[in-house]
Amino acid sequence: MSFSDLTFFLIVALTIGSALYVVTSQRLVYSAMALFFTLLGLAGLYVFLMADFIAGTQVIIYVGGILVLLVFGIMLTHRISDIRLSHTSMQRGVGGVVVLLIFVGLYRMITSAPWYLEAAPAPESTVKIIGTLLMIDYLLPFEVASVLLLAALIGAAMLSRKSES
Repeated sequence: MSFSDLTFFLIVALTIGSALYVVTSQRLVYSAMALFFTLLGLAGLYVFLMADFIAGTQVIIYVGGILVLLVFGIMLTHRISDIRLSHTSMQRGVGGVVVLLIFVGLYRMITSAPWYLEAAPAPESTVKIIGTLLMIDYLLPFEVASVLLLAALIGAAMLSRKSES
Protein backbone atom coordinates (compact mmCIF):
# COMPACT_ATOMS: atom_id res chain seq x y z
CA MET A 1 0.00 0.00 0.00
CA SER A 2 1.47 3.31 -1.06
CA PHE A 3 1.54 6.52 0.96
CA SER A 4 -1.16 8.11 -1.19
CA ASP A 5 -3.45 5.08 -0.66
CA LEU A 6 -2.92 5.28 3.08
CA THR A 7 -3.61 9.02 3.06
CA PHE A 8 -6.76 8.48 1.02
CA PHE A 9 -8.12 5.86 3.40
CA LEU A 10 -7.31 8.04 6.42
CA ILE A 11 -9.21 10.95 4.87
CA VAL A 12 -12.14 8.67 4.05
CA ALA A 13 -12.17 7.34 7.63
CA LEU A 14 -12.02 10.90 9.01
CA THR A 15 -14.85 12.05 6.77
CA ILE A 16 -17.16 9.10 7.44
CA GLY A 17 -16.38 8.98 11.17
CA SER A 18 -16.98 12.68 11.72
CA ALA A 19 -20.14 12.61 9.57
CA LEU A 20 -21.51 9.79 11.71
CA TYR A 21 -20.66 11.79 14.82
CA VAL A 22 -22.51 14.82 13.40
CA VAL A 23 -25.77 12.90 13.13
CA THR A 24 -25.45 10.85 16.33
CA SER A 25 -24.16 13.44 18.80
CA GLN A 26 -26.63 14.91 21.23
CA ARG A 27 -24.55 18.06 21.81
CA LEU A 28 -25.04 20.73 19.15
CA VAL A 29 -21.62 22.33 19.61
CA TYR A 30 -19.86 18.98 19.24
CA SER A 31 -21.88 18.24 16.11
CA ALA A 32 -20.75 21.56 14.62
CA MET A 33 -17.12 20.78 15.41
CA ALA A 34 -17.47 17.33 13.85
CA LEU A 35 -19.01 19.00 10.79
CA PHE A 36 -15.74 20.95 10.48
CA PHE A 37 -13.81 17.70 10.07
CA THR A 38 -16.43 16.31 7.70
CA LEU A 39 -16.18 19.31 5.39
CA LEU A 40 -12.38 19.34 5.62
CA GLY A 41 -12.27 15.63 4.75
CA LEU A 42 -14.54 16.28 1.79
CA ALA A 43 -12.09 18.93 0.58
CA GLY A 44 -9.33 16.33 0.90
CA LEU A 45 -11.34 13.94 -1.26
CA TYR A 46 -11.70 16.67 -3.88
CA VAL A 47 -7.90 16.98 -3.91
CA PHE A 48 -7.65 13.25 -4.67
CA LEU A 49 -10.11 13.76 -7.54
CA MET A 50 -7.77 16.41 -8.99
CA ALA A 51 -10.46 19.07 -8.49
CA ASP A 52 -8.18 21.62 -6.87
CA PHE A 53 -10.48 24.59 -7.47
CA ILE A 54 -13.46 22.83 -5.88
CA ALA A 55 -11.29 21.77 -2.92
CA GLY A 56 -10.20 25.37 -2.36
CA THR A 57 -13.76 26.59 -2.73
CA GLN A 58 -14.91 23.95 -0.22
CA VAL A 59 -12.41 25.16 2.36
CA ILE A 60 -13.02 28.88 1.81
CA ILE A 61 -16.82 28.88 1.53
CA TYR A 62 -18.04 25.96 3.60
CA VAL A 63 -15.33 25.53 6.23
CA GLY A 64 -14.35 29.18 6.44
CA GLY A 65 -17.70 30.85 5.95
CA ILE A 66 -20.78 28.75 6.53
CA LEU A 67 -19.39 26.66 9.37
CA VAL A 68 -18.14 29.75 11.19
CA LEU A 69 -21.61 31.25 10.77
CA LEU A 70 -23.17 28.10 12.23
CA VAL A 71 -20.80 28.10 15.20
CA PHE A 72 -21.48 31.81 15.87
CA GLY A 73 -25.21 31.15 15.65
CA ILE A 74 -24.89 28.33 18.17
CA MET A 75 -22.66 30.34 20.51
CA LEU A 76 -24.82 33.46 20.42
CA THR A 77 -28.05 31.61 21.13
CA HIS A 78 -28.93 31.89 24.80
CA ARG A 79 -28.73 28.73 26.86
CA ILE A 80 -27.94 26.54 23.85
CA SER A 81 -25.50 24.49 25.92
CA ASP A 82 -28.37 23.37 28.18
CA ILE A 83 -30.34 21.92 25.27
CA ARG A 84 -29.95 18.23 24.54
CA LEU A 85 -31.24 17.01 21.21
CA SER A 86 -33.46 13.96 21.24
CA HIS A 87 -32.86 11.41 18.53
CA THR A 88 -35.85 9.25 19.34
CA SER A 89 -37.69 8.77 16.10
CA MET A 90 -40.39 6.45 14.98
CA GLN A 91 -38.88 6.35 11.48
CA ARG A 92 -35.41 5.08 12.47
CA GLY A 93 -36.08 1.49 11.32
CA VAL A 94 -37.59 2.60 8.01
CA GLY A 95 -34.64 4.92 7.41
CA GLY A 96 -32.19 2.11 8.17
CA VAL A 97 -33.90 -0.19 5.66
CA VAL A 98 -33.85 2.54 2.97
CA VAL A 99 -30.14 3.23 3.59
CA LEU A 100 -29.37 -0.49 3.46
CA LEU A 101 -31.21 -0.82 0.14
CA ILE A 102 -29.32 2.16 -1.28
CA PHE A 103 -25.97 0.66 -0.22
CA VAL A 104 -26.88 -2.74 -1.70
CA GLY A 105 -27.85 -1.03 -4.97
CA LEU A 106 -24.62 0.97 -5.04
CA TYR A 107 -22.57 -2.16 -4.32
CA ARG A 108 -24.26 -4.04 -7.16
CA MET A 109 -23.65 -1.15 -9.57
CA ILE A 110 -20.00 -0.83 -8.59
CA THR A 111 -19.28 -4.55 -8.89
CA SER A 112 -21.10 -4.98 -12.21
CA ALA A 113 -19.72 -1.89 -13.98
CA PRO A 114 -17.03 -2.43 -16.65
CA TRP A 115 -14.13 -0.38 -15.29
CA TYR A 116 -11.57 0.81 -17.82
CA LEU A 117 -8.04 0.77 -16.45
CA GLU A 118 -6.07 2.90 -18.88
CA ALA A 119 -3.15 5.15 -18.18
CA ALA A 120 -4.59 8.65 -18.07
CA PRO A 121 -2.59 11.74 -18.94
CA ALA A 122 -1.54 13.94 -16.06
CA PRO A 123 -4.39 16.29 -15.17
CA GLU A 124 -3.94 19.98 -15.70
CA SER A 125 -4.70 22.59 -13.10
CA THR A 126 -8.22 23.95 -13.44
CA VAL A 127 -7.69 27.07 -11.33
CA LYS A 128 -6.17 29.12 -14.16
CA ILE A 129 -8.94 28.21 -16.61
CA ILE A 130 -11.76 28.91 -14.13
CA GLY A 131 -10.10 32.15 -13.01
CA THR A 132 -9.80 33.33 -16.61
CA LEU A 133 -13.44 32.51 -17.29
CA LEU A 134 -14.63 34.28 -14.12
CA MET A 135 -12.55 37.41 -14.61
CA ILE A 136 -12.86 37.82 -18.40
CA ASP A 137 -15.74 35.95 -20.02
CA TYR A 138 -18.23 35.89 -17.13
CA LEU A 139 -17.22 39.02 -15.22
CA LEU A 140 -20.63 40.74 -15.45
CA PRO A 141 -22.69 37.80 -14.07
CA PHE A 142 -20.03 37.29 -11.36
CA GLU A 143 -20.31 40.93 -10.26
CA VAL A 144 -24.12 40.89 -10.42
CA ALA A 145 -24.14 37.83 -8.15
CA SER A 146 -21.75 39.53 -5.72
CA VAL A 147 -23.94 42.68 -5.57
CA LEU A 148 -27.02 40.50 -5.04
CA LEU A 149 -25.32 38.66 -2.17
CA LEU A 150 -24.21 41.98 -0.66
CA ALA A 151 -27.78 43.28 -0.83
CA ALA A 152 -29.03 40.10 0.88
CA LEU A 153 -26.41 40.53 3.60
CA ILE A 154 -27.40 44.15 4.21
CA GLY A 155 -31.09 43.18 4.23
CA ALA A 156 -30.45 40.40 6.77
CA ALA A 157 -28.52 42.83 8.98
CA MET A 158 -31.34 45.39 8.79
CA LEU A 159 -33.99 42.78 9.62
CA SER A 160 -32.05 41.47 12.60
CA ARG A 161 -31.66 44.91 14.22
CA LYS A 162 -34.01 45.78 16.99
CA SER A 163 -36.31 48.67 16.17
CA GLU A 164 -35.82 51.77 18.31
CA SER A 165 -39.53 52.57 18.68
